[in-house]
Amino acid sequence: MSNDPVTAVILAAGEGRRLEPLTNRRPKPMVPVANRPVLEHVVEAVAAAEIDRIVLVVGYRQERIRNHFGDGDDWNVSIEYVEQSTQLGTGHAVLQAEPVVDSPFLVLNGDRIVEPGVIETVRDRLYDDDMPVVTVTPVDRPRDYGVVTLDGDYVTAIDEKPEGPVSTNRINAGVYGFSTEIFDAIRETETTGELAITATLNTLATVDDEVSAVSYTGRWLDVSHLWDILSVNAALIHDQDGTDAAIRDSSQADSESVTVAADVTLADDVRLGPSVTVGGATAIGSNATIGANVVIENSVVFPDAVIGAGAVVRDAIVASNAYIGPNATVVGGSATVVVGDTVHRNVEFGGVVGDNATIGGGGILTDGAIVGDDAHATAGVVIDERVESGAVVRRG
Repeated sequence: MSNDPVTAVILAAGEGRRLEPLTNRRPKPMVPVANRPVLEHVVEAVAAAEIDRIVLVVGYRQERIRNHFGDGDDWNVSIEYVEQSTQLGTGHAVLQAEPVVDSPFLVLNGDRIVEPGVIETVRDRLYDDDMPVVTVTPVDRPRDYGVVTLDGDYVTAIDEKPEGPVSTNRINAGVYGFSTEIFDAIRETETTGELAITATLNTLATVDDEVSAVSYTGRWLDVSHLWDILSVNAALIHDQDGTDAAIRDSSQADSESVTVAADVTLADDVRLGPSVTVGGATAIGSNATIGANVVIENSVVFPDAVIGAGAVVRDAIVASNAYIGPNATVVGGSATVVVGDTVHRNVEFGGVVGDNATIGGGGILTDGAIVGDDAHATAGVVIDERVESGAVVRRG
């Protein structure tokens, strides 16, 4: 294979229902971590790997992605868009790129953040070998992903979210390298539901012995559940410089009384009242207002949110234009959260306050409570479960 430049196809069409209510107004790849959309971190990794052509496969709420990234000039790349109007699986998403891809290409997930080095490695492997390339990484919960069985440097099977016991902790890391022959292979894949790219790769691996593996042990950050936003946010912030000096120089804060941990990222126009304490692993977005004596720890605050005086917010996600009233509390700590039919125990998760939602003064969120968009909780209400969007919760 020649060393012609390759294109990076990034899959960003999905809705992300497990992240509701945060995905009611934005596609999953546009959920912010460290004050930038997840997808922006992926695009930056591709650009750092010296790949300058990107095709974004978009669908759900695609205008949010198009408006943010435009033609890619801000990242020194060229970005084109193709639409997956109905989300019918990752294989189907890759097929949407066929009209604009006529040479070897990479595929990445728009909600998984990796280091540029592994992108470079997959690209170089494509130069050396015509067969499909799959990245493989070890994780703590392999059954939540596509478990990969290897024979040396070759994939022999990919078992997507297996129900039974697994014999390895190696999973599909979501960075692939393909020649254009993959399009025909996807079309030929037999399926009774969504057409997943892993189904095609599993067929190629088990029938034709034609899938190469790249082992990867670097940074791999996946946003699958709401509490993953907190852990991914923390990991990204820990890679950045502290912002305390910038806060002391800002006219938006009372520099003598505000305390900001080193591992915090704040947008330029955040307004911090006197005696505010911002603890580690916290990101606060643009135009957010934090009242006097507020304590925030291990949290993600979206742009335009307001947190009233004396509130305490721990292990929480506060979405855009949300309002947390004076002396309200998001307790934080370990919680048990039900997502669909699955119970997740002992997750560090205080809860979520959705877009435009209101928590009245003295209100309390505990046990990983999730408050939907536009919901309104009156003063003093205690919430320990999911509140549907638009609901009104009154005390007593």
